[in-house]
Amino acid sequence: MKSKIYVIILLIITFFCIPTCTQEEYQSGAYYQVEYQPSTEIDGLQLGVTYTLWIPQGVKTVRGVIVHQHGAGIPAAKSGMTAAYDLHWQALARKWDCALMGPSYHVENNAVDDTPGGAQLWFDARKGSDVTFRKSLDDFAAMSGHSELSSAPWCLWGHSGGATWAHVMAALNPDRVVALWLRSGTANMYKPRPNFPDLHIPEAIYSIPAMCNPGIQEQGVIWDGQLEMVMEYRAHGAPIGFAPDPLTGHWCGDSRYLAIPFFDACMSMRLPEKGSKTQTLRPVDMNIAWLAPLLGDTAIPAALYEGEIAESVWLPNELIAKMWGEYVKTGQVSDHTPPPAPFNVKVVGNKVTWDAEADFESGIGHFIILRDKKYYARVPKEPLLRFQVRPLFQSGYINSYNDSPVDPVPEMSFIDSLAIGKHRYTVISVNSVGLPSLISDGATPLPSQLESQVNH
Repeated sequence: MKSKIYVIILLIITFFCIPTCTQEEYQSGAYYQVEYQPSTEIDGLQLGVTYTLWIPQGVKTVRGVIVHQHGAGIPAAKSGMTAAYDLHWQALARKWDCALMGPSYHVENNAVDDTPGGAQLWFDARKGSDVTFRKSLDDFAAMSGHSELSSAPWCLWGHSGGATWAHVMAALNPDRVVALWLRSGTANMYKPRPNFPDLHIPEAIYSIPAMCNPGIQEQGVIWDGQLEMVMEYRAHGAPIGFAPDPLTGHWCGDSRYLAIPFFDACMSMRLPEKGSKTQTLRPVDMNIAWLAPLLGDTAIPAALYEGEIAESVWLPNELIAKMWGEYVKTGQVSDHTPPPAPFNVKVVGNKVTWDAEADFESGIGHFIILRDKKYYARVPKEPLLRFQVRPLFQSGYINSYNDSPVDPVPEMSFIDSLAIGKHRYTVISVNSVGLPSLISDGATPLPSQLESQVNH
């Protein structure tokens, strides 16, 4: 297998390497990239692929890898190139000392079968993408100096074909998977296909916490496949849930606001203790689980549930149960906490730059620029809307089914074209539900006269 490897270490004020950055400046983390050409072996991956990996700054031992896997088709594959740059998912990775990976398979068309260039060549992981994915982790281990990447466990998020890939990967590697989030896809959907052999389901897969997440408008093959998987796995006592999105079809909607806390809860239960010499995953704690009827919207503690277990939704704890109940009713998850304040604000000429970490619950919606303590500008100037989705600072393409940052990834910067003389600039983060942070110069609250302009 021919390959070419790139190392991209970004010491960043924004999201791309700035030549003037130094070791002393704030570093969010390091990015690495590896690319493989199509295999010439009959059982190898017949498509090229690029993997991008982000490791948070200061992590001594990587405890796991969070994979954000795109769906089928050319637009979806392109979106994979920016997945590792997503600030909101980086917040989850940073919390747990995990790496964040965004694969991008080089499909040649929008086919969802295994004809030349089609997506099934990768989303059926038995056709070489399993082996290639694990090879990439070995290469990243050597490139980054984090040898533990070769054996670290995985959280697998997938959309559409990416959800099928995640399901197959869990069946092939059940001892490596912390948790699964399957948005709009499973391997069950492909059972009728003669060229998609029945997936062997090992007993160990029933220990993996998972969530199936279709859109309400996907009634049919996708919806039925996910329901079938939930009922089959619940019959084996598996910790799996069903979270239908009442607002969407085959796009991701605002599912990230449930997916991220779901992974957070699962990692809290399953990752080995920090500093542990073993990477063996811990079992799910069923004593704190909540259950709900399969197509219901209200969960109760598992000990009080009297319905059929095989027709129930498993939820990892009370907090996720309450979030899930809100999500399946409204397609949203509320948030009442403000985001972290921006920091490291710098002015060079008429360019203002800053750093900010995403609000764990709601990400970054936009920034407010104050000049001389007065409201001056919004970044971005206009909300970037996608398919009934809360606008985010890094919002992806309008009408994109996927859930990755737009390319090129936006910089945290502002050009003041009207600047004359010296001015003092401060920055406010606003999360996706409209809550403002403190001002970037310290513990300064938002002036009351600016509150009405935060969501301008």
